[in-house]
Amino acid sequence: MNYVIFAVKVIKNSGQSFFADGTSLTELIVQLPQVRNNNTKVILQVSIWGKLSYDVAKYYQPEDYIIIEGYISLKNINTDSLVNLLDKQVEISVFKLYPLLLKS
Repeated sequence: MNYVIFAVKVIKNSGQSFFADGTSLTELIVQLPQVRNNNTKVILQVSIWGKLSYDVAKYYQPEDYIIIEGYISLKNINTDSLVNLLDKQVEISVFKLYPLLLKS
């Protein structure tokens, strides 16, 4: 099962793109909040599809905290090398999103 719920901080809103059939996609770069005082930062790429994509592109900015529900998957970064866990990037396809703490 790959269903996840995270509270995340928006780092970058990459904007909205459209496909030939009119489907919209908004991609966000987010960071998991850190409880410990170590320097490890967990950065994730989040994809929001369809009607929710319009609201995310319009209302959410960097430094906002949101709660996301979605499905987690691994995406290959470099397909030329041997399969290695370091060559993978975590991506979350979001189907529900809730504001937690907004900057504005």
